[in-house]
Amino acid sequence: MDHLALFKNVLTLEARSLEAAEKRITAPTVTQCVRLFEWLTQTGGNLVVTGVGKSGHVATKIAATFSSLGLPSFFLHPTEAMHGDLGRVTKSDVMLLLSKSGTTEELLELLPYLQLPRERLIALVGNVHSPIAQACGVVLDCSVEKEACLNDLAPTTSTTVTLAMGDALAVLFESVKGVSKEQFALNHPAGLLGKSLSLTIDKLMVPPEQCARVAPGALLQEALLAMTKFPVGLLAIVEGGKLMGILVEGDIRRALMKDPQALSKDVANFMNPKPLTIAPGVLAYEALKQMENRERPVSVLPVVDNGELRGVVRLHDLLQAGFSTTKKP
Repeated sequence: MDHLALFKNVLTLEARSLEAAEKRITAPTVTQCVRLFEWLTQTGGNLVVTGVGKSGHVATKIAATFSSLGLPSFFLHPTEAMHGDLGRVTKSDVMLLLSKSGTTEELLELLPYLQLPRERLIALVGNVHSPIAQACGVVLDCSVEKEACLNDLAPTTSTTVTLAMGDALAVLFESVKGVSKEQFALNHPAGLLGKSLSLTIDKLMVPPEQCARVAPGALLQEALLAMTKFPVGLLAIVEGGKLMGILVEGDIRRALMKDPQALSKDVANFMNPKPLTIAPGVLAYEALKQMENRERPVSVLPVVDNGELRGVVRLHDLLQAGFSTTKKP
């Protein structure tokens, strides 16, 4: 047996099945789905997804995808539904029913007890003339010529098509709802993806009271002591809350090399009056890129809002939070 050819044939067969499914989709069917998504958006209803066996596993993934996009969704096992879980379904909900044959016994038993009108039932079936299809107002044809399984038995091609159909529905909802990156991030607070879309530097910065600060008239010696007490990577020269300039350790070393008496002189003589700053509302991931993607990368930046010092953000804190420009969110 040519195992390489066998392996590739599975992918080819499933790809062709997806192309065939795409050709069967019609504009009226998509319009029906759009109306249902508009209904759910207006009423706050849930998307309930149900199926048995491998279809149940696919249904669970579809529900999870919709939830991640902001549409409350959950998987309902039809057997559990008949033993009390039907109480989770509200009159504002829409239900997706997954069945390759369209004759799944557990789903057929459930249908008479659903308190939902026919037009709010969507069937993802392999037989559009089946009983389940006939009971639903919207029918998506997930039929396949054959399973990729050598015996044409194990759900392979059919589950791929059904899963892709669920993805298409989810992306359609995303478009109808107008889900932004920021809204998406609200449901993904953990991990680099969520952090990169939602975490701003004001959540990671060192607050002003924990930063080294002196007035413009302070001596360089005082500045050195302040930097020793608050080793955040820079000294902020502040007057009336306004940032006048900054000083880093390298500035002090260079000042002493040029003038041995520098410690007894005003810090304003040595500060950088126009430092690179960043606003508190900037995403942490964007801040990291600004700090690293420069001809001369910086490890610390003053956070400034309308000229006032709000804190200091350090490269160390960004990296410790899990950010990295080598990792894509």
